[in-house]
Formats: sequence, structure tokens, C-alpha cells
Amino acid sequence: MFLAAFCAAANAAWAAPEAQTPSGFPVPRYVSLKFQTVNARGGPGDDHRLLWVYHARYLPVQVVAEDSEWRRICDPDGGLAWVHKRTTDAPRTVIRIQTQPLALHSSAKDSARVVAYLRSRSIANLTKCDEKGWCRVKVDGVSGWIPSLQVWGLDERPQCGTALRRDTMINSEH
Repeated sequence: MFLAAFCAAANAAWAAPEAQTPSGFPVPRYVSLKFQTVNARGGPGDDHRLLWVYHARYLPVQVVAEDSEWRRICDPDGGLAWVHKRTTDAPRTVIRIQTQPLALHSSAKDSARVVAYLRSRSIANLTKCDEKGWCRVKVDGVSGWIPSLQVWGLDERPQCGTALRRDTMINSEH
């Protein structure tokens, strides 16, 4: 009994400590853009170069790094940029990035009645996912079930890779 407790304590001591983030939330994680217009910058601060402007309220993005005021995000097109934390929100959304429409089913199975279609580049609110790979979404007042692999915004792995791309590296010269 003592040996088992000792081994468990030793294994816990050797486990890698979980990295603390300024927000207290895990990285990577998904959030959505809070406003219709959000500036994407090359570094964490208004004095960094403006890379582009997002024009998509509720766009799902993946937070891949953060500091106390800024979040480095990966977008559905693979872009990496920094946005201010006030421009993101916690409600989960997903986006259909494939070109063909996706059927929303009345229940979590392929044979269920189709209640609507999610068009390409459409954003839907995520309600819940089940253990079988189906997620319930809501868009324009219609709820339905979709296979989780058919939308962007659910894969918990980093979506933009771990290596910094040359065009999005933080420029230390302001």
C-alpha cells in the first residue's frame, strides 16, 4: 500500500507542470470574434504593424498564445495574428470551409431527416458535441446535427502549426 502511494506521488512529481496562462484558460482554445471589425496585428500591441482586418463577427478562431492583454490567434484560413482580448468572446462557433453545403440533420445520424443546409463559409453556433463525433449547431434559428469533422473550430490540436511563419513573426522594431 505504501509503495503504491509512493509511486503515485513520484509520478505526479515527474509529470510536466501545466503551463499557466495570463487568462487562466488553456492554450490552444477556441473563441469567436466579438465584433464585425477586428484589427489583426503582427505583435501584441497597437504599435505593431496592422496585418489585415477581420470583417466577420462570430468567426471562430483558435487562441495559440496570449499575454495579459493580447491573444495570438489562428483563423480558419491558417492566418496567424494578434488581436486584443476585448475583441474575442467565449461563445463557441464553427465554420463550414468546404465548398459544398453541409446537411443539418434532425438527430445525430446520417439517415436522419435533413432540416437545413450549412453553406460554405457559414458560421454556426455550437450547442454541444457527443462522443460519437456529432455536434448540434444552430444557425438562423434552425438547429441540427452535423458530423464534427465537417466544420472548422472543433479540432483541439493547434491549427496553424507550432512554428512561426516568417510573415507573421513579431517585429521588434515598432
